[in-house]
Amino acid sequence: MAEAALVDEQIDDEEVQEILKTGTDLRQYSAQIEKEFKEVENRSIDDYIKESQNIANLHYQIGSTSNILERMESMLMDIQGALNNISTEITSLQKKSVSMSVQLTNRQSIRAQISQFVEDMAVPEEMVATIMDSPVTEKEFMAHLNELNHKLNLMKELNFKESKSSQDVSDVLQKLKIKAMSKLRLYLMEQIHKFRKPMANYQIPQNAMLKYKFFFEFILSNERAVAQEICNEYVDTMGKIYYSYFKSYSTRLAALKFEEAVSKDDLMGLDDSAPKSIFSKASSLKNKSTVFSIGDRGDVLNQQLEAPIIVPHAQQKSRYPFEALFRSEQYALVDNACREYLFVTEFFILRGQQAQELFNQIMGKTTSLLIKSLETYVQDCYDTIALFLCIQLCLRYQLMCHKRCVPALDKYWDNLQAVIWPRFEQVFRMNIQSILDCDPTKFPKETGPHYITRRYAEFSAAIVGISENFPNELVSHLLLELQEEVKCFMLRMAAIFTTRKEQLIYLINNYDLVLGVLMERTRDNSKEAEAFRELLSTRSAEYVEEILAPHLGGIIQFVKDCEQMRDKEQTEELKRQERRSLQLVANFSANWKKSLEDLNREVFLSFPSLVTGSQLLQLALAQLVQYYHKFYKLLTPNARAQLVNIHVIMIEIKKYKSNY
Repeated sequence: MAEAALVDEQIDDEEVQEILKTGTDLRQYSAQIEKEFKEVENRSIDDYIKESQNIANLHYQIGSTSNILERMESMLMDIQGALNNISTEITSLQKKSVSMSVQLTNRQSIRAQISQFVEDMAVPEEMVATIMDSPVTEKEFMAHLNELNHKLNLMKELNFKESKSSQDVSDVLQKLKIKAMSKLRLYLMEQIHKFRKPMANYQIPQNAMLKYKFFFEFILSNERAVAQEICNEYVDTMGKIYYSYFKSYSTRLAALKFEEAVSKDDLMGLDDSAPKSIFSKASSLKNKSTVFSIGDRGDVLNQQLEAPIIVPHAQQKSRYPFEALFRSEQYALVDNACREYLFVTEFFILRGQQAQELFNQIMGKTTSLLIKSLETYVQDCYDTIALFLCIQLCLRYQLMCHKRCVPALDKYWDNLQAVIWPRFEQVFRMNIQSILDCDPTKFPKETGPHYITRRYAEFSAAIVGISENFPNELVSHLLLELQEEVKCFMLRMAAIFTTRKEQLIYLINNYDLVLGVLMERTRDNSKEAEAFRELLSTRSAEYVEEILAPHLGGIIQFVKDCEQMRDKEQTEELKRQERRSLQLVANFSANWKKSLEDLNREVFLSFPSLVTGSQLLQLALAQLVQYYHKFYKLLTPNARAQLVNIHVIMIEIKKYKSNY
């Protein structure tokens, strides 16, 4: 608008300027303009008069329109009020809908719980009929018994909460419980009483009881007094059965023992003028085992460990060493005890110390009987190998029990070992003392292996072989003591011979015997084998020097003298030995073949073992060749030319090579 006003002012200014330029009178011009305005006004009035009817009509229409708009405004206000009411109603309906949804959810939730509760509380007629009339072994009875147990547990919870709803069915459930308890008690008592029948296989009723182990669980959860009665009846019955069985079995096994037992007259160092065997009256084993050798007795620790037990009435004509009877008895106990422990833990629902206590009530009297029986045997036992085998059996059967997840016999095995170990050590030391008390002058002068040495070799190999899987510090200490006493005995025996060569022959024969037995029965690297291998090597080297001396004594002494001169750089003295060397060369060249023959004959006459004789001969011949080479190096060219060629000697030596 400001721009339009500015334009009008510019136009007026232009008109004024135009009037001024033309020289028009302003008063005239004003009058003219006023006249024109008047004319325009008159024409406008005429036009208005002409259009008055239309304007009146327009005014009327505007009034009508205004009324219509007022009515529309009133209607819209009514509609707005209605919409506000509808919005309020919708909000209210939404709230009611949410509330009803929550109520529905709650009712559905409580409906399931109430339905389950009503179902749990209700006592169907079918359940009543089954519990009252059906045998306990029927599947339907078992199913309804589980359901009854569930209802009784629910009743206990409700009674604890003092709920009145339980009063409606309490009486019925109690009567059903009493009836079920009566039938279950009768059934379990009948199964337990089946154990008492003569020759009964009690695994059958045990398996039947395990099949229906829920019966005892039901009784235990509802009437502990009845459960305790059943448990006591089972403990009393099985305790008597096991005791009676093992008492009879142990007595009948004892009748199968070898009649001629090891006694205090069978110690290692005692006189062998009347050799004895603990199996002398059993022809089948007479020549296979002795007091100090193990023979096949060690089989009880290996292939016979889990062999079927000995049946006394089927083996009346057979006789066994004590460890075989002990194995059979203990294996029977392991089988029965492991099965019993697993049954007790599963059927009576016990674990840990409670299971151990119940097991001890059942098997305690039986294990005490077996321990007492062992004590009776051990107090007069002089069979060290039998005692040690029994100890090893205890260790192996204890390990077997652990593999079967049965720790219940651990104390029993410890008690058995507590009975055996002191006697084992005592008899072992009696054998050591018997070696110490030996008088070498009372034995014949023979260079062959002594029978005491053979006893020691067999015994040591037996103990070492048995203890390989379960080493023991006490056993190792006792073996070392025995070894030292036997070595001292060998030296005392060797001293009765007048010549050193005879002494060495005796020692080598005895060392070789011990080493041979140890290597055959035990590991090559055992401490005992290593000790005697070193002794044999030392004495063999000394023996070789002894037998070479009569044939090569001059050469050996010459070599030693000349080597000393050479070490002292006595060159002139060495040169003066040529005459001596020529005499030795001439003597060796004349007698070397005969010397080889004499060596061969002497060695094989001195040693009963062809292998040992052959080894010593080869050792002697090797030593001879070494001395020859040393002798050859010390000779002058003139003496060397007269000496027999080494190749000739080696060809002759090969004739004495043995295949042993």
